[in-house]
Amino acid sequence: MKIQLETFKSNSRSPFRLLHNPRLNNLFYWHFHPDFELVFIEGASATRHVGDHISTYNDSDLVFIGSNIPHLNFDYGIQTEYTKEVLHIKPFFKHMVLGEIPELLEIIELFKRAAHGIAFSGETKGIVGDRLKKLHLLSSFDMFMEVIQILKILSLSKEFDLLHEQPFVNKYNKKEQERLRHIYAFIDENYHRKINIDEIAAESNLGKEAFCRYFKKDTGNTFVGFLNQYKISQAKRLLLAGKNVGETCFECGFESLSYFNRTFKKVTNENPSEFKKKMAQNLI
Repeated sequence: MKIQLETFKSNSRSPFRLLHNPRLNNLFYWHFHPDFELVFIEGASATRHVGDHISTYNDSDLVFIGSNIPHLNFDYGIQTEYTKEVLHIKPFFKHMVLGEIPELLEIIELFKRAAHGIAFSGETKGIVGDRLKKLHLLSSFDMFMEVIQILKILSLSKEFDLLHEQPFVNKYNKKEQERLRHIYAFIDENYHRKINIDEIAAESNLGKEAFCRYFKKDTGNTFVGFLNQYKISQAKRLLLAGKNVGETCFECGFESLSYFNRTFKKVTNENPSEFKKKMAQNLI
C-alpha cells in the first residue's frame, strides 16, 4: 500500500463532502488531501495519528485538521461497534466563502488553527458530534447552514488542544511520504516485539546513522522516542480494553515491567496502574 494523496472526483461545486459512517478500521490508511477535515467518532477507543502527533482517544473523538496534513484514518484497528462522520471542506470555502467577512472572523481564525490540528473535548465534542450525525438527513441548503453553525460553535469553544505547537507544514515529497508510510506501517505491524534501529534502517534502505539523521530531521523525534510513544499509545488502548498491566507490557513489546512502567510515566506523566484506575473511575 502506497502513501495516498486522496482526491475526490465529483462534479459538484459544493464546498462540502460528507462521508456518513465510512468503515476503514481494517485498513492502515496513511494519507493526506487538500481539503480540511472534521472527523467525529463515537463508541470506540483508538489511536490518533496526525502529522507528527500520536495520542490515544477514549470513547469518542472530534478532530479538525488543516489542508495537506498527513494522518492515519481515525478508526484504524477498532474492533467494536462505532459511528463515524467525516466532513471534508474544500479549500475554496476558506477563501471564497469566508473571505475576510468580519462577521465570520472567529471561523476564519478556526481555519488558521486547523493548521496545528485541533482535538475538541468536553461539551463541545458531544454537541458538535450530535449535529454531525444528523447532517446526512438535511437538504443541501440546510446542510450548508448547519455546517456554518457547527464551525461557529467550534470557533468559540475553549475546549480544545492543539496537536502541534506550530502549524504543521507538509514538507515531504512523494518519495519521502512513501518512506515514512512504510516506516509507520512496519512499526504498526511489529510494535509487539523488539525493533532495533539496524532492522528499521534496513527496511528503509538506509544505513543506521543515515536513518537516524533522516528520522530525526523529518519527524523532530528520535526513532526510539517515536517508537516508545507509539507503543504507549497502543498500551493505553489495551488498558482501556480491559487488559491488565502485565499483559499490556508484553503485548506492546516491552521486555520488562519496570522499563514499561518508566516509559509509560515518561510519556504520560502517570504510571499504567494510575491511568487504568483513572479511566475506570471516569466510566462510573
